[in-house]
Amino acid sequence: MTEVLVVGGGPAGMAAALAARRHGARVVLLEAGDDIGGQYWRHLPGERADPGERLWHHGWDRFVAMRDELLGDDGCEVVTGAHVWSVERRDGAPPLVHVFVGEPDGQGREPRTFDPAALVLATGAYERTLPFPGWDLPGVFTAGAAQALAKGERVAVGRRVLVAGAGPFLLPVVAGLLRIGAEVAGVVEAAGPAQLAGGWATRPWQLIAARRKAGELAGYARQLVAHRIPYRTGAAVVAAHGTDRVEAVTVARLTRDWTPVPGTGRRIEADAVCVSHGFVPRTELALAAGCAVDVDGAVTVDERQRTSVPGVLTAGELTGIGGVDLALAEGEIAGSVASGGVPAPDAVRERAVFRKFAARLAAAHGIRPGWRAWVDDDTVVCRCEDVTAGALRRAAELTGSRGLRSLKLTTRAGLGLCQGRTCGRTVESMLTGSNEPGLLDPGRTAHRPIAIPVRLGELAASARTSNREDVP
Repeated sequence: MTEVLVVGGGPAGMAAALAARRHGARVVLLEAGDDIGGQYWRHLPGERADPGERLWHHGWDRFVAMRDELLGDDGCEVVTGAHVWSVERRDGAPPLVHVFVGEPDGQGREPRTFDPAALVLATGAYERTLPFPGWDLPGVFTAGAAQALAKGERVAVGRRVLVAGAGPFLLPVVAGLLRIGAEVAGVVEAAGPAQLAGGWATRPWQLIAARRKAGELAGYARQLVAHRIPYRTGAAVVAAHGTDRVEAVTVARLTRDWTPVPGTGRRIEADAVCVSHGFVPRTELALAAGCAVDVDGAVTVDERQRTSVPGVLTAGELTGIGGVDLALAEGEIAGSVASGGVPAPDAVRERAVFRKFAARLAAAHGIRPGWRAWVDDDTVVCRCEDVTAGALRRAAELTGSRGLRSLKLTTRAGLGLCQGRTCGRTVESMLTGSNEPGLLDPGRTAHRPIAIPVRLGELAASARTSNREDVP
């Protein structure tokens, strides 16, 4: 029997695997990508290694040391290209985990089934982008996509790029674009001075424990100054313009609740726009395993990172958006507990520090409801099913329904290929605004199936070779 199975090879999953090994457990670490490191330490593949790779990352030396330790440990099997397509619940025990190993669209993937004594889920988060007129034009990217192309392929999404949205993640995206040779037209942060001060300036002495973050911020600020990049707060991209692709955007000033101020729109020329308004936990596997989630969609855990399902633990963005330092601390605690050990006091302290940091992050950059005012009736909200904001609003008004399920069935919003991964939270927010006092079943868009393409032939092969695996 596999003692500890870790799903997700980002910072939280790596930390969990290392902690479990230090406590003597045999470990299998599953990662869907070609290498571990996750989105945070996304890098060029080994055959195209860059001698200056560390310049693209914070904590690169730490990552290399962690990866080398995992790959060189006979008690830990690292499986890349591993796609979990099903979990099979069991009473009083972690679920069986069914995996195909290989290229997601390739032939001859290897079926494997794991029977873990403890399961650690560290599957990360999805990026959230609020819609606006023209956001479906070619040239509008999520900030994460721009960062992935820069770090993983050394490709710039455009020659003149505007970066907009909310949160500190916008700054490393700017750094990546500059390093790859793009011109950054500006940074537009939706949170205004009052909101930013409420999150970061209240009781500032409490930030001393997280002071290394100040060094990162100072580095990004120096880049903005050196390249004369304007940084604007309390504003947002409220429309993108172009025929075949983005040619310009309109940026407007916002009120405290993010409602656009009439008459403040300013047109900025750009051939690409990178937009991000934060992240939401990627909970498909956790929900399939039966784990409880809170009203914000994060998996609920106790102080030992244990979920509501016996033997299943989570770490990282699954438990709430908090950044790499919190993910590393939670991963170490989860791995220690999963292997029957006691978490290191330093990890517990780090978790406490960066949970408070995460709370400040949410207060300073959290989405406010006025954004719905910049979405006109013709704006496509669900791009899979081509559902507009007007269709959503009319359905809510005409049916008088407060049930998300019925409204989704009426409009088909969130029922397309992505199953609400892109539009789910947006659909809920817009329908909540149209149905006071709110939806009867909020949070349902997070309850979506595992979406891994599986051929019928692969299922047949899996049925023939579905022996549960022992520790390698």
